[in-house]
Amino acid sequence: MSQTVRPCVDALSPASNAIVPLAGAPSLSPPFDDPVLIFGLAMVIFLTAPLVLKRYRLPGIVGIILVGAAIGPNGLYLLERDATIELLGEVGLIYLMFIAGLEINLNRFIEYKDRSVVFGLFSFVIPQVVGTVVGVYVLELTVAAASLFAAIFASHTLLAYPVVNRLGIAKNEAMTATVGGTILTDTLALLVLAVVVASVGGTLDAAFWVQLTVGLTIFFVGVWLIVPRLGRWFFRIHSEESYFEFLFVMAVLFICAFLAELVGVEHIIGAFLAGLALNRLVPDTGPLMNRIEFVGNALFIPFFLLSVGMLVNVWVITEGLETLTIALSLIGMVVVTKYVAAWATGRVYGYNRQEVLGMFGLSVGQAAAALAIVQIGFDAGIPGFDQNMINGVVLMILVVSLISPSIVERAGTTLIRERDRTAYNPDDIPQRVLVPVSTESQHKESLLDLAFTVQSGRTEEPIHTVSVVRPETGMRTEASVADAEAVLEEMAEYASGAEVPIEAHTRVNHNVASGIVNAVVENRISTLVIGWDGAHSRTQTVFGHVIDQVLRRTSRLSLVARVPNPLNTTKRIVLVLPPKIDHNDGFDEALHTVKLVSEDTGAPIHGLAVDEDPAQFDRQFGQIEPDAPGTFESVDGWLALLSRLRDDVRADDLIVCMSSRRDDAGWHPELQTLPKNISTLTDGNFVIVYPASADRTDDRQFLQFD
Repeated sequence: MSQTVRPCVDALSPASNAIVPLAGAPSLSPPFDDPVLIFGLAMVIFLTAPLVLKRYRLPGIVGIILVGAAIGPNGLYLLERDATIELLGEVGLIYLMFIAGLEINLNRFIEYKDRSVVFGLFSFVIPQVVGTVVGVYVLELTVAAASLFAAIFASHTLLAYPVVNRLGIAKNEAMTATVGGTILTDTLALLVLAVVVASVGGTLDAAFWVQLTVGLTIFFVGVWLIVPRLGRWFFRIHSEESYFEFLFVMAVLFICAFLAELVGVEHIIGAFLAGLALNRLVPDTGPLMNRIEFVGNALFIPFFLLSVGMLVNVWVITEGLETLTIALSLIGMVVVTKYVAAWATGRVYGYNRQEVLGMFGLSVGQAAAALAIVQIGFDAGIPGFDQNMINGVVLMILVVSLISPSIVERAGTTLIRERDRTAYNPDDIPQRVLVPVSTESQHKESLLDLAFTVQSGRTEEPIHTVSVVRPETGMRTEASVADAEAVLEEMAEYASGAEVPIEAHTRVNHNVASGIVNAVVENRISTLVIGWDGAHSRTQTVFGHVIDQVLRRTSRLSLVARVPNPLNTTKRIVLVLPPKIDHNDGFDEALHTVKLVSEDTGAPIHGLAVDEDPAQFDRQFGQIEPDAPGTFESVDGWLALLSRLRDDVRADDLIVCMSSRRDDAGWHPELQTLPKNISTLTDGNFVIVYPASADRTDDRQFLQFD
């Protein structure tokens, strides 16, 4: 923007006391140069374009791209694609790749990394080979120029990822493979760019390859090793919920993106790697992830789409047959080769038609990498990379920008319908979580984080909270109720950051346990998440008078937790399995709940089976949804268990002990003192899980059906 502001010392004319305007009035004729007007116009576009296209069942992001083309330099010329728009567009692309890395199911990504590698290779090699052949024999380019021509569409931009995010299919295995393959595809395409440009400049020697290899290795290994450790330290030190967590994540993102450029690859590779490195530290259900997605979806990513649209010039088709030939060649090859790559991957791994279409739609998108390659090739003076080539690439971007989101929208919608139609849910009891708290409750935010995790995505039910106040004389009862309501309001405010509704209950009852149990019955609660501060009393049996009474008088799945540290700092889950606990009627549901915590934190599960064959738990573990990494081993007796925990447990471990109520299968006298013993072994997080009793006997809903 060209507006200038004169120093304040010049505001008063030396010849008179008249006040001179600090700057000229903003121009109201196109192209607009007033920053407030530009930003306001962008906000109107981001609001209205998706809403209008939604009426016609088209993805909203297509509307932003089309409006960008209409108001840009090649359309009505209302806005200039100046340095500000370019900057915000770059930030939006970086943010998009970062969110893609954050939202990948990292456990599944690592377990099925071969799928990402295979798709990445197919999605690069097939277009690269076809494009090189066409470039040499049809467009009559040199081999180097033809290789660079092929690299334009061998890469891809996850232009339709906002659609995947909105539909909730980001954790689908095929989508994970596509997103994971992006890092390989784009890296290889950009390496072709680096090699071709270096060969034209005559610097393609051993020093070039050594520098590139060493730089990439140090960057990838450094980010993967340093960022998670730095993140756990920061989140543990700054455990209170605040904007500092968001600023820390942003700092990591853009530093990694900058370092990627330093070692010779595009910043989007650094952004994606930063997302993977922080994946386990940013739970899907927490306020931090909600804030990251909100800022990206409302601001940065729309600016990227607007920036892409402003590049489009539909009039290039009138500039000669050569431009049209290049554009049609690019469009035809990118569509055919990307579909063949998705189809081949689907054939190898047995993906259905909709998953293949989703992979194709997500990978056919072109923007940043394609523009970078053609622009750098043009600047380097590579033969054949003239203005016609640039115009052809821009036209290709317009076409694939329209078809990519539409294909993903249709395929994703069908995938959701098929998933909902085949989902097996024999239990009509809604998934409802209750969190009892008091004015003395500690670590309420971490307790809510645990509740968010165990509630999972199976329900839109709110989290229920309850505070029971004992009646006192005079006005003391009302004062105590007011204090309890203030605590519940604080919890509701925290939950609002994660867009999780809270339904708060305040009760007055002489017996606190009775008040909690009544809340369970009246609200048809399925899961209790109870905080325990680790304190012991002379009258306690296990935890204390109140918690023990609640456990005896309710048969629902109950988690008694001491969580002094943020749940997202968990690096490993140590699961203690008492003898015969798998005979408990609610064991499958309890194991499903532990796996939800593993999925949300990205922490693998290490099971310690007391006096049991670990193979039986390993088999049962694989049958319960969701997928999570887990290993099991046997421990000989309770003393050996405590010794093992004392020696092996670390500060970033989460100890989870399966327990049992006295009259249920799997109960053992040692379970009465186990919580106290664990509390003396670790200052970190631990949870005692009591499976639901016999009145909820149908655990088949937690099994995986292929």
